[in-house]
Amino acid sequence: MSAPTSSPSAAAAPGAAGAQALAPLRGWWRALPAREQRLLTLAGAVLGVALLWWVALQPALRTLRTAPAAIEASENQLRAMQRLAAEATELRNAPPVNVEQAGAALRAATERLGELAKLSLQGDRAVLTLNGVSTSQLSDWLAEARSGARARPVEASLLRNGPGYSGTLVLALGGAP
Repeated sequence: MSAPTSSPSAAAAPGAAGAQALAPLRGWWRALPAREQRLLTLAGAVLGVALLWWVALQPALRTLRTAPAAIEASENQLRAMQRLAAEATELRNAPPVNVEQAGAALRAATERLGELAKLSLQGDRAVLTLNGVSTSQLSDWLAEARSGARARPVEASLLRNGPGYSGTLVLALGGAP
């Protein structure tokens, strides 16, 4: 058995293999007239600039254009969440309302809806039957029920009916679960 031999040419083989692979390409390039070399160089530069635009610059510029609107939308959402958190904290710290006071507050809120709603009180529950109540009216009524009567919706069966909602809402009054 003979020991492996290492020669200087074996260590340079990886670089030499790359140079040998590029040799035909270099020969082809040198064989081209100067005008064609300039045109191919120009075409390569145009292709490189286009690639740079599509890969790096255009996405970055698009992000810069859309970022202010996205930031503002996120800030608006944050402010809304902070308002809701403050309202929840305020409601949590508010003294409880007994069932009679809650019923009176719900009746007053329901009277503002007129013929579009009917309230039925059943112990520590209230059932509101709606017939064509608009989104803003329903939102206002729910806000008043939450703040004035400390009532929480526990069940809702609503259908979008033309310009408004129809169906029933069941609310828990006072400290009822």
